[in-house]
Amino acid sequence: MASSMLLRSTLPRTFASATGRNVLRSALQVRASSTTQYVPGGPIIKGTVNDPIEFPTPSKTDGSYHWAFERLLAASLVPMTAAAFVTSGSSYPVFDGLLGLSLVMHSHIGFDSMIVDYLHKRKFPIIGPIASWTLRTVTVGVLVGVYQFNTNDIGLTELIAKVWTA
Repeated sequence: MASSMLLRSTLPRTFASATGRNVLRSALQVRASSTTQYVPGGPIIKGTVNDPIEFPTPSKTDGSYHWAFERLLAASLVPMTAAAFVTSGSSYPVFDGLLGLSLVMHSHIGFDSMIVDYLHKRKFPIIGPIASWTLRTVTVGVLVGVYQFNTNDIGLTELIAKVWTA
């Protein structure tokens, strides 16, 4: 009985309870600090890849609107390609331009999605933005090339008809 009373009287001064108070005090200090945040595994310095991603502001270019546009663009390429085959005898510069723009936009959106998924700038702070800007530059170059092909050569509709009949 005396030993249990002695144990109870010395319990608050034990290493475990003192360590518990220190952990609580340091956790409160960490939460009050502007450069770190407390998580159950320990403090994490802001600006690392372990930080939570902030929610983006709502925009019509993101989310379901963007997804619906991508699906509509992809689905519209099938009838446009078939129409290019049907109208192969005559020249349709507006249709050539529409088909060229749709193909380039579809390709750009697909490659941009791969860059966003696999070369995110939080994980790859140098190569991610370089890849994004390289894609944008190549897309502008392809648009110029498609325009030149449509205006100075046979055009996309004639090219598709020749490829299908070859």
